[in-house]
Amino acid sequence: MLLAPNKKLYFLSDFHLGSPNHAESSYREKIIVNFLKSIQHDAGSIFIIGDIFDFWYEYKTVVPKGCIRLLGVLAELADKGINIHIFKGNHDLWLKDYLSSEFRVDIYNGPHSFEYNGFNFFIAHGDGLGKGDNRYKFLKKIFTNSICQKLFKLIHPDLGIPFANYFSRISRKKNNEAKYLGAENEWLIQYSLSKLDTAFHHFYIYGHRHYPVDYILNSNSRYINLGDWMKHYSYAVFDGQNLSLNYYTLND
Repeated sequence: MLLAPNKKLYFLSDFHLGSPNHAESSYREKIIVNFLKSIQHDAGSIFIIGDIFDFWYEYKTVVPKGCIRLLGVLAELADKGINIHIFKGNHDLWLKDYLSSEFRVDIYNGPHSFEYNGFNFFIAHGDGLGKGDNRYKFLKKIFTNSICQKLFKLIHPDLGIPFANYFSRISRKKNNEAKYLGAENEWLIQYSLSKLDTAFHHFYIYGHRHYPVDYILNSNSRYINLGDWMKHYSYAVFDGQNLSLNYYTLND
């Protein structure tokens, strides 16, 4: 696929809206909305790679309150013809068809590959990939099991959502304290290296770690972790030839 002239790809992840409280989440949401509005003039596609919400569960006729400003600007961008790709993260595994039915957006359950201007992109939130973390992988099977989801749906939202938010805070706390562990201990770097021989991509792009990293895998391939929008306000942009990891400030 060729990018249209003067158009770019934008990548960002880990907003965790709803956390840690309404006031801080609303402030952060306004910053994210300002950023999205600032790129609408040259965005060909926007990739949001998981954990938009600190918790999200779609009952048949109920969705969590809040995030209206973000949802509104996403709808506006989609109406302008900007392609929006949303990857499910470990905090919003239960995204279903609400966003895709309200406005044009593609939702992905797991890793996906794209090609633009002759460059190959491997994109995933990052949870459950690579070796180790067997406890989470087991829990993810439970969370994504259709029977378990139906049982959870039987709980009234006023009970179910606060209960799930409690466990979301526990899970997020670990990643909020993230620091770079060195290439040999960064499991997503190791996972990307293991894929080079069998599924080469120029760029391996993830979220989940809450720590921005731009790491050279070899002379033709790079690993990018997008960081988050809780502390770093970091994102990546591809201009058709080059990919860079950047940081947004209110003065941009």
